[in-house]
Amino acid sequence: MSSLVRFGVSLDKSLLEAFDALIHNTGDSNRSEALRDLIREELVRREWREGRIVAGAITVVYGHHTRELVQRLISIQHDAGDIIISSQHVHLDHDNCLEVIVVKGTPQAVEALASRIKATRGVKHCLLSMTTTGKHLV
Repeated sequence: MSSLVRFGVSLDKSLLEAFDALIHNTGDSNRSEALRDLIREELVRREWREGRIVAGAITVVYGHHTRELVQRLISIQHDAGDIIISSQHVHLDHDNCLEVIVVKGTPQAVEALASRIKATRGVKHCLLSMTTTGKHLV
């Protein structure tokens, strides 16, 4: 049996119109789905703020011709072996590589790893995408 609960929400007309436009642009099928997405997004942010075990992906673009860069990145990843689940290396072109590093750990450890990679000479772009393990999310 479903535990679906219906409730009413009062909003200013202009806020509801903006929300409906957001729903249309994001492709959510209805207001309920959009509200569920927003609530889950905030719950994931809370997991990060509270220091719970979280998951994420660090996406890195770098020039592989930079002297000793690959060795430095490998060394950094070996130092963080306890939080790295996997990584994938892609050759974008003759000069550039993309690496996606999937991580699981405390927010502090994950953010420290992303910062260390980002600060490495030769890294062109580094982005941490934060998400949840799903354990505390409904």
